[in-house]
Amino acid sequence: MPIGVILDLDTLFGKMAQTSITMALEDFYTIHSNYSTRLVLHTRDSNKDNLKATLAALDLLQNKTTEVIIGPQQSSQAVIVSEIGNTSHVPVISFSATSPTLSSIHLPYFIRTTINDAAQVKTITSLIKAYGWPEVVPIYEDTHFGRGILPFLADALEEINVRIPYHSFISKLSTDAQIKQELYKLQTMQTMVFVVHMSPSLASNLFLKAKEIGMMGEGYVWIMTDGVTNMVDSLNESVTSAMKGALGIRLYVHKTNELNNFTTRWKMRFHEDNPQEMSNDPSIYALWAYDTIYALAMAAEKVGVQNTEIDNSTAPPPLHVFPKGPQLLEAITNIKFQGLSGNFELVNGQLQYSSFEIINIVGRGIREVGYWRAGQGLSREVDKSNNKSYYSTSPGDLNPVIWPGETIVVPKGWGIPVSGTKLRVGVKMGRNPQFMKVEVDPQTNATRASGYSVDVFEAAVKRLPYAVPFEYEHFGGTSGESSLTYNDLVYQVYVGKYDIVIGDITIRYNRTRYADFSVPYTDSGIAMIVPVRDAVKKSTFIFLKPLTANLWLGCFAFFIYTGFTILILEPNIRSSLKGSLSGYLGTIVHLSLFGYQEKLKSSLSKIVVIIWFFVLLVLASSYTASLTSMLTVQQLQPTVTDIYDIQRNGEYVGYKSGSFVEGLLQELNFDRSKMRGYYPEEFAEALERGSANGGVAAIVHEIPYIKLFLAKNCKSYTMVGPIYKTAGFGFAFPKGSPLVADISRAILNITGGNDILQIEKKWIGDSNCLNSGSITVESNSLNFLSFWGLFLITGVVSTICLLIFATMSLCKKWPKKINSIRVEPNTDEIIDIEALPTMSQEDDQVGDAVGIAPAESDTDTSPTNANTIS
Repeated sequence: MPIGVILDLDTLFGKMAQTSITMALEDFYTIHSNYSTRLVLHTRDSNKDNLKATLAALDLLQNKTTEVIIGPQQSSQAVIVSEIGNTSHVPVISFSATSPTLSSIHLPYFIRTTINDAAQVKTITSLIKAYGWPEVVPIYEDTHFGRGILPFLADALEEINVRIPYHSFISKLSTDAQIKQELYKLQTMQTMVFVVHMSPSLASNLFLKAKEIGMMGEGYVWIMTDGVTNMVDSLNESVTSAMKGALGIRLYVHKTNELNNFTTRWKMRFHEDNPQEMSNDPSIYALWAYDTIYALAMAAEKVGVQNTEIDNSTAPPPLHVFPKGPQLLEAITNIKFQGLSGNFELVNGQLQYSSFEIINIVGRGIREVGYWRAGQGLSREVDKSNNKSYYSTSPGDLNPVIWPGETIVVPKGWGIPVSGTKLRVGVKMGRNPQFMKVEVDPQTNATRASGYSVDVFEAAVKRLPYAVPFEYEHFGGTSGESSLTYNDLVYQVYVGKYDIVIGDITIRYNRTRYADFSVPYTDSGIAMIVPVRDAVKKSTFIFLKPLTANLWLGCFAFFIYTGFTILILEPNIRSSLKGSLSGYLGTIVHLSLFGYQEKLKSSLSKIVVIIWFFVLLVLASSYTASLTSMLTVQQLQPTVTDIYDIQRNGEYVGYKSGSFVEGLLQELNFDRSKMRGYYPEEFAEALERGSANGGVAAIVHEIPYIKLFLAKNCKSYTMVGPIYKTAGFGFAFPKGSPLVADISRAILNITGGNDILQIEKKWIGDSNCLNSGSITVESNSLNFLSFWGLFLITGVVSTICLLIFATMSLCKKWPKKINSIRVEPNTDEIIDIEALPTMSQEDDQVGDAVGIAPAESDTDTSPTNANTIS
């Protein structure tokens, strides 16, 4: 069976492949000497040219009537040759064309016995995710092969939130100067992680130039795809020395005795065929070439020798159509065996893969860093990875790496360019110079910035663990009245004009669509500025205001009750009372106020007086303090406490002209005709006039600006709110910028300490003034509930004392009742002494207990006048 072979014979790759193909034919038919078919090779040299590869394919089909074409070597060549194969029904088998754009779906007669470049993308992204690099720049060959991997790599990186800020492509025909020029451009960028996808010859030149200009030093990361890594063993020592510290991805090949024996024989044969070349180990492509011939030889035996026909309908030029092409195609794709490169199995015309190996270039040698397996991720050992039940992207599952610069410290993957280029910091003059003030030198055109936002930014930069050179660039005019907005300023980082923009920029949702923000460095929220008024109206009867009405009534009630209790408990005071009800009431009030001056005889009344006068002491002290406060301290409270009160009352509300607060008020259903815009210097006048006189009832503004206003007007206005939540002020960066995280950490360090207080005091004012401006007092009057516990105690004590006194009086009354009964002699008549008109002294006490005055009598009540019955 005639077989066409198209290779670039003057390349190391082509020479290796030719040696493997020759050995494969010899080994196969030595083992299978009884096979009736024989493959006859017709080799053509494409000389690394697409046109020559195409002409070689046409020559093989027309003149040699080949039934299968092996090759061509490059992806760009394989695209054209595969189209010819489809027309002639001749299978085209390539063991080196790896571009993902080559597919059996579009080219059904194309068979790939090598892996698709897209297969290694997951290994690359797992490695990038493991070390946490935020950005990657692909450096690729500007050919069909080089560009083919980019869509798959970009999609995979997007899944793990890794940004590609720049695509670097290098032509195969680039001179050394052109390569260095591209590397210098990369050197001026922040990203220091590069994925190299190109042919070994171009990659060799790239790494030599990268080392020459200092890009193989500490901080850089280089990851090579298998197109370069597979040929590392065959590269010049000077090239591998320049690659020191780079990582490489290649298909893992299990070492077997058969492979070891083949390697020994192959090296001897290669040296015989190419005595001028170094004797290297066969690359994976050489193994794939060997396995490809084995698979084709087995398929040819199944199909058998076929006669070819010329189909002139396809002319000009005439191409023979292989009648059994479909059968041979099917036979090849169904071949399965254990080859030198591993398990040989084709699915949809594509060789399957299982594991990738990650290596570290260390001079002439390599170090095994780890492995990657589909569905399991990274692992130190390929054999033990089968036991993993999770997908790993952890650097802990890899061996240590010696990075460029011979360091074991994992590079951050980005840094400030060493070329002297400074970060471009965009600034814009605002209406509040305390936050951002911009000045441009008319002679040097240099921009100077100052203010609250600038101090925070510069303090954050100083806290970074590395130096960040920067320079300010003004955006728009410096008068603060430019028609350009902060939306326009933030958008500049998206288009690449600035590396960062700073200022009093509120973090808004619409701005996050095209920029990333740091954490806020100010208080967040929207609040109201409203006038304040004295909470206490000075009047003739202000002395009544310290106590509420319910407390006044409560005090009066307990005055009466306590005086009545003392009067009951003191019989001598009660017995001295004569006169009207008003006399009794006067005595009761007198006892409540001056009971401590009376000579009280009852222990119970003394207890009541002590508790009551403790209550009076507390009441008097509280009353005095409250009245003093009302007369000497100005109690301020806001004129408006709810924004919806303004809306219900039909009053006007103000906002800063040009602020997003205008849209916020409309979202809160405010009538556009009831909204008035002002500049900050007009706020006080508008609030002073009020809503009824052409002003407003309140100004709705962001809290940082309100603080600035209150620092100058804290005695007349206050802040109410926040009424709406916002994220505060932040710095804007390009999407995916690695500076965001470090600047945010530095800001948190500043806002969590004393530094932010000093910056705020410098640009906004004393915090004491801010606090006094926001105090609100609704009422200083004392109510009954404030003293409920004291009233409860005195009431309970008085009641208990009354109950004790009543009980003691009753206990004295009943024995005297019994002793007052006697029997007259000779008549047996029982006489109740109590019925008699006279009373003893002791009866007076009983009468006192029930409140009855003793009757006057001149009758002698000597106990000798009656016989007592015991």
